[in-house]
Amino acid sequence: MLEYEEKITDLFSKETAELITGAFSLLTNVRKTDVHFHLNLVVADEDDNKFTDCAFAGNVHFLVTDDKHFNRLKTIPFPSINIVSLEEFKKMLED
Repeated sequence: MLEYEEKITDLFSKETAELITGAFSLLTNVRKTDVHFHLNLVVADEDDNKFTDCAFAGNVHFLVTDDKHFNRLKTIPFPSINIVSLEEFKKMLED
């Protein structure tokens, strides 16, 4: 959640970021997942591994990102974590 708060604060105020991240806990389609392992699949930016680990632990359908560091996951057979860009995700929602 701290990463989201940091990125939102880059665009808006800290108060806005706190309101948005606080709203996450109220949404029925958002689930807190505890990660008990570290896959270390993203080597170009090790800080990004928290998202990969959470995606795997949460058994998500896909991870939405435009960060090129995650492209490596497209070449790894296991665990299979489907990466989609923000534009691809937007198209899915529109369809």
